[in-house]
Amino acid sequence: MILKLNNPKLFAEIISIISELVLEVRIKIKPDGMSIIAIDPANVAMVSFKLPHTAFSEFKVEQNEVLGVSLDSLKGVLRRIKAGSVLLMEKQENELKLEIKDKINREFHLALIDIDEQEKEIPNLSFASKVEMNSSDFAEAVEDCAVVADSCAFVSKDGKFIIQGKGSLNSFKSEFSDEVNIMQAENAASKYSLEYLQKLVKATKLTEKVGINFSNDYPLKLDFNTNFFELSFILAPRVESED
Repeated sequence: MILKLNNPKLFAEIISIISELVLEVRIKIKPDGMSIIAIDPANVAMVSFKLPHTAFSEFKVEQNEVLGVSLDSLKGVLRRIKAGSVLLMEKQENELKLEIKDKINREFHLALIDIDEQEKEIPNLSFASKVEMNSSDFAEAVEDCAVVADSCAFVSKDGKFIIQGKGSLNSFKSEFSDEVNIMQAENAASKYSLEYLQKLVKATKLTEKVGINFSNDYPLKLDFNTNFFELSFILAPRVESED
């Protein structure tokens, strides 16, 4: 297995974002490309990442491979990538060899680890509301909510998409109508943890648009997709207990 990326900076950023949720992952390498599916230790959030073989300048895979890696270690190596660097990845015995080629050729060897867990699959979800909007606007609204609350509600109502947060004393509300592409908009509302949302919105710097999918008290699915990669997150709803 030999993989080559001529512009690996984006790949490094995606791995860094995924590492906010999970410590270890299985990286699957198949003839059609690379993929990661993982769930955070608290079983609150899931991430799915796909990088097609066409994104690589060189992609040699003789058989399907599964690479168990520590994301902390991998992220540490990928941080050494600079603008103009080329990244080569090669499996050798029980190691992953990473070469960063620029002015100086650097070589890292990471031990592959056994990750004892069941195979992850993306759940089949059906959403009442599907919205596409500017990524930076979405990130701003989430951060605005974090000023006043520890959870964030997504609401679709009367052709509008609303993001709002309410704390014990203060509140925030932002309404979007002309600024969003509403692909499906049944009336729905669901609340999510801002601790997790603030990690997920770091992906907004990767794409111009974000797909937002939710229903009443239902998991949230965020899609950050381009021609180069597919990155999605699923976040469990935050259900308030009643006394």
